[in-house]
Amino acid sequence: MHKVWISLLGVILCTHVHAADHLVLVTIDGLRWQEVFSGYDPELIQHDKYTENRAQLIEQFGGKSAQEKRQKLLPFIWSTVEQHGVLAGNRNRGSRASVTNNWWFSYPGYNEILTGRADPNIQSNEAIPNVNITFLEWLHKKPGFKRNIAAFGSWGVFSAIINRERSGIFVNAGLEPAIWPQLSMRARFLNELQGQLPIFWKDVRPDAFTYGLAKEYLIQKKPKVLYIALGETDDFAHDEQYHQYLQSAHRSDAILADLWNTLQTIEGYRDNTNLLVTVDHGRGNTAETWPHHASGPALTQFLGKKDHPHKGGIPGSNEIWMAALGPDIKHIGEVSGGATLYQDQVAATALRLLGFTPGDFDKRAGPVIARILRKTDTQ
Repeated sequence: MHKVWISLLGVILCTHVHAADHLVLVTIDGLRWQEVFSGYDPELIQHDKYTENRAQLIEQFGGKSAQEKRQKLLPFIWSTVEQHGVLAGNRNRGSRASVTNNWWFSYPGYNEILTGRADPNIQSNEAIPNVNITFLEWLHKKPGFKRNIAAFGSWGVFSAIINRERSGIFVNAGLEPAIWPQLSMRARFLNELQGQLPIFWKDVRPDAFTYGLAKEYLIQKKPKVLYIALGETDDFAHDEQYHQYLQSAHRSDAILADLWNTLQTIEGYRDNTNLLVTVDHGRGNTAETWPHHASGPALTQFLGKKDHPHKGGIPGSNEIWMAALGPDIKHIGEVSGGATLYQDQVAATALRLLGFTPGDFDKRAGPVIARILRKTDTQ
């Protein structure tokens, strides 16, 4: 009888029967899986054109192994996430994650993440209002979610990707100031400071403002779903500044750490929030192609050819990675092998984590990444 009770207790303890009430999605634009899983690239850090201050970078992020280097570059990911969540996409260990769209750049990637399927008609990064319904917009119409969803992006095009006007979702993106009722003093300061800084890239602001404003909104408004889209890594890569790309990746990890710690200090979010992290695309896998990823006219221009048979972009830029952490996420750590994960599975996974049946959103969307989820009462 004693053994029966022990067995029953084990079943109770191992069965998670309630989905967390909150979800945070973070994307880090164009951050390669290579740096995430192996730390800095030895060839790129020694590259005369791409890297400044290499001695300081090697001292800061160097190590005797890939494991040591990645720990220094991304300490939160390789401590908290590895120990308590899931990391997928290390192709050196047979774990693969890929986009399904044919374009391999930002707008098609973000559309795929947020809608659960690729749209071949999205062929540019122009700020054209998205005709597709994102899972954020679908949720926004559900009881308890209206005015309970927010998105903050470093790139201004997110207002079009999420279709702010149609969806009614609060979106703050690019160089615009953040405005909401009873704006906190810190948010007012960030708005003021943002307007005083030089503009480094067209319609893109530093990630510190994106996260700073998102954090203020989180604390003040307490949304059920929050999307934060960081962008510096991609912009520094396009600028061919590997040293800045590495430092931006390091800062992105610090943002994730502060975000997670903040969530654990707010009543209602603590132990009641799942975090998903991924990217919109990868990058070239050689020193020559690392700064690039684009397809279409941009790829043609880079290759100097009028026509090119490759339908995607720079080889390697379809390769992505994913991470997850929270009460409904299994403690798997770094994934080895297994079936390929796809970008179009993020939306369904996010909805399942919130207790919804993804098929009710869009039956054409990619399936839930079920193997990373603990059992819930919605499964």
